Amino acid sequence: MSLPAGFQYVDHVAFTVPDLGEAVAFFVDALGAEELYRSTRGPDADFMPEHFAVPADARLELAMLRMPPNLNVELFQWWSTDQRRDYPRHCDLGGHHLCFTVDDVDAATEHLRSHGADVLGGTKEVGPDSPLVAGNRWTYLRAPWGLLIELVDRSRVHNPPPLVGPADWAAPSRTGKDL
Repeated sequence: MSLPAGFQYVDHVAFTVPDLGEAVAFFVDALGAEELYRSTRGPDADFMPEHFAVPADARLELAMLRMPPNLNVELFQWWSTDQRRDYPRHCDLGGHHLCFTVDDVDAATEHLRSHGADVLGGTKEVGPDSPLVAGNRWTYLRAPWGLLIELVDRSRVHNPPPLVGPADWAAPSRTGKDL
């Protein structure tokens, strides 16, 4: 199956954070990211509402990070007079999380805990009631500023679903062009 209308691949994910410096430091120090650049925009009463769907007085600073081997992350810090300060929960519209495959969930959890992340409930293992992912070990954490992070180890899953992974990274795209 090919992607529609010339789509090639996911370029990056983006998150709004309350303190850009703190978030960049967490991604660099705890997760091994490399900061590529920073940029600012606004306030601009003509541009910002139309192009970002934010109030006219909104302004931003962003940092683009590279996380080898396969992810670019853009972090935004916004300022606006009517900014909402609460992160959405999983059950809220707009809820989200960032998931990492790890070799050892317990060791990765302790590593992130040492960088200020809070563990939500400890490590779990998916049981036989979910046969396609039975054996999957996982946990959720909250980064110091609120981002939900999941850690997952699928090494015990016997017949995993065909998720995108390392075997796909060097493969030619379905359009015949190398990525």
